[in-house]
Amino acid sequence: MQHYCGIDLHSTNHVVVVIDEENKRVFEKRLSNDLSQTLRVLSPYQKTLQGVAVESTFNWYWLVDGLQEHGYNLQLVNTAAVKQYDGLKYSGDYQDAFHLAHLMRLGILPTGYIYPKAQRAIRDLLRRRLSLVRSASAQLISVQSQIWRSAGIRIKSETLRKPDFKPSDGYTLQAANEGF
Repeated sequence: MQHYCGIDLHSTNHVVVVIDEENKRVFEKRLSNDLSQTLRVLSPYQKTLQGVAVESTFNWYWLVDGLQEHGYNLQLVNTAAVKQYDGLKYSGDYQDAFHLAHLMRLGILPTGYIYPKAQRAIRDLLRRRLSLVRSASAQLISVQSQIWRSAGIRIKSETLRKPDFKPSDGYTLQAANEGF
């Protein structure tokens, strides 16, 4: 008998649902975020478990790494690509975890790449840097727009970035517009 597991992970707890090859629930429980509890409830199914689908937005590292270290086949769910059944009247954590296991059983679970532990810190740092660069660019454009609206002066980004920039440094409408 083959089994499939879906886990709906939250900040302080997670719901584990295990189904069989006939789509019947053989286990379901809400657990606190403690790897030892998860390992304990999955151990009876480890030899027949085809995979564990984990749905989480940000705090999955501890669970995925811990289960992989104990020999489980993990799939990180692409949450943006998972669609619930049309017309589903009730959806909750147990139904979500069941749905993940069901999609895995059917072989249509949309997944994401699980970066190796050693590469995650660099990836996360680069994502944070990208966010900061976007934010800084938006702020710079906002300042340029405000000066242009208020004073009718267009100032280049490189000029605004100078540490000694002062709006009153002889900028006139004509001088500011010469560079555009």
